[in-house]
Amino acid sequence: MRRKIPSLAALMVFEAAARHQNFSRAADELALSESAVSKQIAALEDYLGIALFYRIKQRVTLSEVGRLYHRQVQDDLNRIERTTLGAMAYQDGRQIVELGVIPTFAAKWLIPQLPGFHERHPEIQVNLTERALPFLFGESNLDAALHYMHPAWAGNKHDRLFDEELVPACIPALLDRHPVAEPAALGALPLLQKSGREEAWTRWFKEAGCADFDSIPIRGPRYDLFSMVIEAARAGLGVALVPRLYILDRLRSGELVVPVDVSVRGLKQYCIVYPEHKEVSPAMRCLADWLLAQAGKAQGR
Repeated sequence: MRRKIPSLAALMVFEAAARHQNFSRAADELALSESAVSKQIAALEDYLGIALFYRIKQRVTLSEVGRLYHRQVQDDLNRIERTTLGAMAYQDGRQIVELGVIPTFAAKWLIPQLPGFHERHPEIQVNLTERALPFLFGESNLDAALHYMHPAWAGNKHDRLFDEELVPACIPALLDRHPVAEPAALGALPLLQKSGREEAWTRWFKEAGCADFDSIPIRGPRYDLFSMVIEAARAGLGVALVPRLYILDRLRSGELVVPVDVSVRGLKQYCIVYPEHKEVSPAMRCLADWLLAQAGKAQGR
């Protein structure tokens, strides 16, 4: 029995045109002429027997059924792409792992570890995609995420790596100008903060045993990323409260120092998260086991 399925080319043209709601932009994206896009859309509408777009003068907008059809076609094309990439991953015996990662965590911890993994497993290629926030696996082709625990991951399997450890750090010159004799004295300096972590400094003063820790003013600029906070500390703008593992190289070189070696633990827990709907591939399992072993070494386990 012949399937009632339009041509894949027509569906791809429709998806692009619907996403842009502009035939000219879809043509540019697909390297086609605007006329070719218009003909593909007209042929698809004729096949379906419905109008996918309203055409008003030089503008096009999706009809209600066009909007619903686009949403499903987009999901189906994404699914076909994921399936195709999965099949391609095994060409020439090479296996590919697609990993979603927090940018700074990947740059400071994961990537420096990967040469050791590639030396042991040259047949496995690890591709990294930036995912600063938790996301839905169904909208990606990712095999796993190297991220932090979050309610958004409910229902997905995970392996815990280690707790985040935040420590204060600054350049030595800042302490030369403003000596810190006790933890509370840090409150007189600009305290660099990561957006969304405004409570971290108050938690640090509590861990450091400061009396009236919740009344110490937290004065200093906020930054979206830890990488920005670290660069601000390197520029002498104040004292940063950042994950220790992000600045290990700066501490070893002496470029940054920890003025009071008290840490805050447990605000975030790093983990490997696996899609609920997808079986963990042998290559992903191999990488995960290796990452867990590296995490154990980092924590002295």
